[in-house]
Amino acid sequence: MRKLVLSSLLIRAPPRTMASPLLLSPHLHHIHRLPLFYSLPHSSPPLHPPLRGRLSTVVHAFEGSKSPETQIPISKSKIEGDDGVNGSAIEKRSDEEYPSGEFEMEEVDLWRRLGVKVRMLLEFPWRRVKKGSVLNLKLRGQISDQLKTRFSSGLSLPQICENLEKAAYDPRIAGVYLQVDPLNCGWGKVEEIRRHILDFRKSGKFIIGYVPICSEKEYYLACACEELYVPPGAYFQLYGLTVQAQFLGGVLKKVGIQPQVERIGKYKSFGDQLARTSISEENREMLETLLENIFDNWIDTVSSVKGKTREEVETFINEGVYKVERLREEGFITDIKYEDEVISMMKEKMGVQNDKELSMVDYRKYSRVRKSTVGLSGGKDQVAIIRASGNISRVGGQFSSDTSNIVAEKFIEKIRSVRESKKYKAAIIRIDSGGGDALASD
Repeated sequence: MRKLVLSSLLIRAPPRTMASPLLLSPHLHHIHRLPLFYSLPHSSPPLHPPLRGRLSTVVHAFEGSKSPETQIPISKSKIEGDDGVNGSAIEKRSDEEYPSGEFEMEEVDLWRRLGVKVRMLLEFPWRRVKKGSVLNLKLRGQISDQLKTRFSSGLSLPQICENLEKAAYDPRIAGVYLQVDPLNCGWGKVEEIRRHILDFRKSGKFIIGYVPICSEKEYYLACACEELYVPPGAYFQLYGLTVQAQFLGGVLKKVGIQPQVERIGKYKSFGDQLARTSISEENREMLETLLENIFDNWIDTVSSVKGKTREEVETFINEGVYKVERLREEGFITDIKYEDEVISMMKEKMGVQNDKELSMVDYRKYSRVRKSTVGLSGGKDQVAIIRASGNISRVGGQFSSDTSNIVAEKFIEKIRSVRESKKYKAAIIRIDSGGGDALASD
């Protein structure tokens, strides 16, 4: 009998108390709010005071060794134990001393407006944008967590978020036209884009969404827009969330192959696809918990945006409504219009004559506009963002790319260079990976 020997991936989790003063969870896709379906344990205050900047952030950290040079205003209070005796002194800081993490539009004074105008006049032609333009964002397919070069295709999460931030301050941009097609990315990325859409709306500029094909993920993103339109033949699939799994244990048994999988812990589902013929109860528990958390968040968000109760939204989903007329009657969309009608409506909103063409700038061209051009140069204190995507390996292959894989030796060099640099005051490590070499991860 032929045997197929497999070894599972073992990733050792770090202890809750670290020697380093800062620990970022690899599951976080952004640090301004809690992620979509993960929760952080109660953590101690960060050891360093928050940096002043245009977009304040809250970093959840675990307490570690304190540097004698670090001085933060604290107040001590006694906490009684179970036996009624005062315990050790616990350091506390009031919540008012921490930034909220919410985006706040800054007032632009006269000198800053003049500086922005001068920089716009001195820009290269391929970076210039006509005044009164509409930023046209077309989101579809995969969205990478890495920055894209001028010659690479595809969408980039940091560039999408940066474009929305620049458009909020750019006096040449009158609004945003967001077209959402079927997405092939995780809920964390959708949540981050949605948050930047809500931040953009604080600028007072309009943002209009257009969705021809829509499921739960696309609607969750598009409903953050000020107005949402769909064509008459739009295809809606708001039926709830599902997860599927395939098992090949029976097929391999028939051809004489016996998989041998080594694993630790009953919740380690790696190898179940080859070794089992059905889903395990532990794997079912994990998937059901995950789906429930995502769906509960989806229901809460949609009901809050549309001014409905949870029961009303759940009833609407359970009915399996797919007709766009019913969606308009229930208030889930603004109206039913073709794309040319939406463009004509934007012309009327901006005071553009019907015989004139509406000036639009696409995602790729607007990505060339520098943040400093619109007055978002930042201050002296800088935070380094280290992005890592792909499988984790100890050494890189001959044809491997730094943007498609996480090579341990190169990734460590980046972290060390940021640590030794005097330019950066802090670092944020973003990890978008399904796993890989356990030794490299350690």
